[in-house]
Amino acid sequence: MKFTIDPVSNPELKQRLQYKIDYKTKPVGALGILETIALQIGMIQNTEQPTLQHPTIIVFAGDHGIATQGEVNPYPQQVTAQMVYNFIQEGAAINVFCKQHRIHLEIVDAGVNHDFKNATPLIDAKIAHGTHNYQEQPAMSMEQCEEAIGKGSDRITKIKNTSNIVGFGEMGIGNTAAASLLMAYYTGIPIVECVGAGTGLNTDGITRKQHILSEVYHQYQPQSAIEALATFGGFEIAMLVGAILKSAELKMTILVDGFIVTAAVLAASAIDKNVLAYCIFAHTSGEQGHQKMLDFLGVSPILTLGMRLGEGTGAAMAYPIVASAVAFLNTMASFEDAGVTNAEV
Repeated sequence: MKFTIDPVSNPELKQRLQYKIDYKTKPVGALGILETIALQIGMIQNTEQPTLQHPTIIVFAGDHGIATQGEVNPYPQQVTAQMVYNFIQEGAAINVFCKQHRIHLEIVDAGVNHDFKNATPLIDAKIAHGTHNYQEQPAMSMEQCEEAIGKGSDRITKIKNTSNIVGFGEMGIGNTAAASLLMAYYTGIPIVECVGAGTGLNTDGITRKQHILSEVYHQYQPQSAIEALATFGGFEIAMLVGAILKSAELKMTILVDGFIVTAAVLAASAIDKNVLAYCIFAHTSGEQGHQKMLDFLGVSPILTLGMRLGEGTGAAMAYPIVASAVAFLNTMASFEDAGVTNAEV
């Protein structure tokens, strides 16, 4: 698929927004990262009066062939399907946080190794019953990868008329392994430095995971960003890539969750670097490779809470801060409005 993503560039608007921010009744820079967020969203929406409409988080779920071996994941593969049921029964952390912050939540079956039999409100976008084991062959064909990117894009098309800010989450036993491989490919960081504990491996487990993924990584030589995604990724990660690219094309604000979603951003930005200007990075994950991803991208996250749950939970926690940034920009008085004497510069 082809995406046309405009750069976020309007020097005159940027100057006006910065003036508006600086002349609120506060010292310059006193609201810290809120000021950065306000400026970014104003630039994305090309207005001095940005709004946040119908915030949505989409969680894509998919299974990974390597997880059937149990060598890189402490939880068995069937936990993916079990957690999807937990999502649609509103029992997971992401359900709690979305309900608390009034965020619309969608759960998408991208490729779980289970038949849900018309479970609602689950969205069926299944490509296959999990990817192949990349120890033996590429995780998916190029055709499957492109189909997944397309289906991720389609989810954004369906919400574009109501929502202008979207966060992303994922569920898939084994997907930190896939994200580590993608991280190594897109950043050039040695694979052993990209591999962490995932859902809770001990030291021996991490060492084993590093060894296995090193062998996998050096088994292939992908020639493009898309081929790497097909070789190492999961259906849920490929759908994330499509959704991120489409969101940027539609000039939506993107809330990026943790390690796996950031791996999808790495892939999306390798396809079109303009995507990054539309992304707000919610938090620093406790997964050890995440900070290295953020450093590579040159971005600063909003929160550092030691979270490493996935599901989009970091995005949900960051949303109220983003909302506060827009609120102060639109409703806080300026020195002139309030009749308050400004500092002499």
